[in-house]
Amino acid sequence: MNGGTPPMIVRALVPERDQSTPAATIDLVPICVDLDGTLVDSDTLIETIFALLKQRPVALLYMVLWLFRGKAFFKARIAEQVALDGIRLPVNWRLVQYLRAQKALGRRLVLATAANQRIACRVADTVNLFDEVIASNADVNLAGDAKREALVHRFGEGGYDYAGNSSIDLKVWQSARNAIVVNGPSGLAASAAAVCTVVHTIPLKGHGLRNYLKCLRVHQWAKNALVLVPLLTSHQLGDPVLVAAAILAITAFSLCSSSVYILNDLLDLSADRGHRSKRRRPLASGRVSIKAAVVLVPLLLLAGMGLAMLVNLHFLLVLMLYYGVTLVYSFRLKSIVVLDVLVLAGLYVIRVIAGAEAIDVPLSFWLLAFSMFIFLSLALVKRSAELIALRESAATQVAGRGYRVADLEVLNSMGTASGYLSVLVLALYIHSEDVVARYASPEVLWLLCPVVLYWMSYVWLRTGRGEMNDDPVLFALK
Repeated sequence: MNGGTPPMIVRALVPERDQSTPAATIDLVPICVDLDGTLVDSDTLIETIFALLKQRPVALLYMVLWLFRGKAFFKARIAEQVALDGIRLPVNWRLVQYLRAQKALGRRLVLATAANQRIACRVADTVNLFDEVIASNADVNLAGDAKREALVHRFGEGGYDYAGNSSIDLKVWQSARNAIVVNGPSGLAASAAAVCTVVHTIPLKGHGLRNYLKCLRVHQWAKNALVLVPLLTSHQLGDPVLVAAAILAITAFSLCSSSVYILNDLLDLSADRGHRSKRRRPLASGRVSIKAAVVLVPLLLLAGMGLAMLVNLHFLLVLMLYYGVTLVYSFRLKSIVVLDVLVLAGLYVIRVIAGAEAIDVPLSFWLLAFSMFIFLSLALVKRSAELIALRESAATQVAGRGYRVADLEVLNSMGTASGYLSVLVLALYIHSEDVVARYASPEVLWLLCPVVLYWMSYVWLRTGRGEMNDDPVLFALK
C-alpha cells in the first residue's frame, strides 16, 4: 500500500488511466458498487457467521467477545476464520450486465463495501469486473457515513456514482453524482432521488410469498401427519377433543420443523449451491432475503412452542427434544455416516411419540418397533437416492455428507433388510394376543403383510432405478 493511499483502499486492481485518455472518457466518473444485497443477493457477513458456526458451534461464545470490540473487528475475525466461496454466491447478473456495459464505455468500477476486505477481495476476484476494492478493515466499518467519507476522500464530492440497495446507502448517495438503486424496498428510489439523480434502477426480483412458502418447506409438513398415528391406532378418531389436540400438535410441529429447515438451509448455503437440485432453494439462490430468514428462525420456534404449551407439558417436552436433536443433527450428526440415518429415523419416531403424548395414550412396543425399522429403511432410501444421482453426475462423494458412491451397495442392503424387518414386526403383531383380543376377525389383518411387503419392495426398486425423486416419507404418505 502506497504512503499516500487512504487506509480504506484495499487495493487497486488496475492502474489509473493515463492523462492522454480522451476527455469524453474522463468525464465518466467511476461507479462504486455495494456488495451485500446489491452485487450479490445475499449477506456475506451472515453467511460467514453460519459457516463458522457449522464448523465450530462453540465459536458463538467467541463471537460475543469479538462484537464487544466493535463491528469492524467482529467482521475481521470472522473473515479470518472462514474462507467464503465466492464462486457459489448468488450474483445479481442483471447488475453485472449493466456494469459490463458501463465498463465498455470506459468507466472505472469500484467495489465499495462494508464487508471485510478479505471477503470483498475474494468476491472481486470471482466476478473479475472491478478495477479497485474499498472495504472494511479491523479498525473501520465502512458503512453509512464512513463509506461516504472514504469515497469523497478518494474521488471528491460528487465524483462518483453509487449502486446500493438499502436506506443506509442514502448517506452515501448524498455525496454521489448519481444513484443506481438495486433490489431496493418500496420507496427507496424516491428517497434516493431526493438527495441525488437516480439514473438506473434494478427492481427486487423473486422475493414473493411463493418463495417464502418454499423456504418454510410447507410441503414437508405432510410428514407431521405421523403425529396422528397414535390417534388412529388407539381407535379414538371419533373423539373431537383428542382430534383437536392432535391437530394443534401437528401445527406446532410444522412451525418448529420449518424453523429447523430454515436454520439448516442457512448452515448449508455453500453445499446447497453445489448440489444439482438444492441450489434452486430460495435461500441458496437468493430469492429469499437471508436477513428475513434469520428473523424467521426464532419467530417460528416461539410460535410452535407456544402452541405446544396449549396441548400439554409432556408434548412440549417431546417437541423440545425433537428440536434439540434436530439442531445437533444439523450442526454435526448429518455428516457422520450411519449415525445420520439412525438419527433421521429417530426424528420420525419422535413424531409418533409426540402424537401419543398429545392425546395422552400409551405407546405400544409393536408400534415403536415397526416405526423404527420402517423409518430407518426410508432414511436409507434418501441416502441411496442421493448417491445414485451422484454416481450419474460422475462425482464420488456427497457434499457435506460422509458417504461415497462406493457405499451404495451396503446402504441398499441395510435399507432393504430394515424394510423387511418392519414387515416381520407387523406379522408378529398380527399374531399377538393384543390383536386377538381386540379384533373379531384378526386373520383379515394378514392381508396387510403382502401389501407392505410389496410397497417396500417397490420403493427400493424405484430407488435402484434412480426414480426416487421425492422425499421417501412424503412418497410413503402419498
